[in-house]
Amino acid sequence: MASKNVKRGNSAASEARAEDPASRAPSAGADGAPAPPRPRAWVRLAALAATLLTAWHILASFLWIAPFSANAREIVPGGQQTLSAYMLPFFGQSWSVFAPEPINGDYHFNVRAILSDGTETGWVSATDVELSMIRYNLFPPRAGIQSTELASAYKGAFDALEPLQRTVVGGNFAIDGWEPGLRAALESQIGKGAEAEGADEPAKPNTEEIDELIAEERRASAYATQVARAVWGADVEQVQFRVSRQNIIPFAERHDPHAERPEPSVVLPGWRPLIVEEGQNDGNFADVFRRQYERISR
Repeated sequence: MASKNVKRGNSAASEARAEDPASRAPSAGADGAPAPPRPRAWVRLAALAATLLTAWHILASFLWIAPFSANAREIVPGGQQTLSAYMLPFFGQSWSVFAPEPINGDYHFNVRAILSDGTETGWVSATDVELSMIRYNLFPPRAGIQSTELASAYKGAFDALEPLQRTVVGGNFAIDGWEPGLRAALESQIGKGAEAEGADEPAKPNTEEIDELIAEERRASAYATQVARAVWGADVEQVQFRVSRQNIIPFAERHDPHAERPEPSVVLPGWRPLIVEEGQNDGNFADVFRRQYERISR
């Protein structure tokens, strides 16, 4: 009888322990502290994915920022194309803010248009509008530097051309099929400057420089189209953009109170037709750009 009572007591104690939440606590470690619970599978997978993403971003940023080396960038599948697709436009950066060749000038991108009634508008500084979005803004939008980067890329492509080819760019190509026409005109001037100077060897065709200029022409014309439509509406028929670069006061003259900035270097292509790229949303662009343009024009 006593044995049965003991068994019943042991059984009751076991049930009490099973119902007691404290009895289900993690087992204590060697120092008496509760052993930490093991992370769930999805937590471990998320941590692994974050680690791999961080490692990739550090590698891509290093290859992008470091002095250019085609061999180094080939360690990434797809090489330069893969890096460009990942780094641009959000992560683009370079050592140009540091010595020995820090940024020492400002780029500007200006736009004007011809309307359907023949009116030729005045110039609008797309750069001033964009910079007003990021000035005194703790969370500046990426849209605040688009025209500056575009102006820099365009002037670089323009400067790479031969002198006589640069004069071609100043012509009007405001018709359908303008790109083949501009390309043919640029190719027709290959080596003409060297021939006029009596060079002994014919100049090598600068087809890569021409390709780059045509690509930047299209980008700049498409952007100018968006700016013009945002400011002057649907009556825009042709656009013209102007790119300029103005150096800062030379370092050696930084303490001279009478020092002035050098005159800007200006590139003025001719009139171009409207270009609308696939996926481009003129309405969204106009909502943002025109609101900011009207704000700074008051």
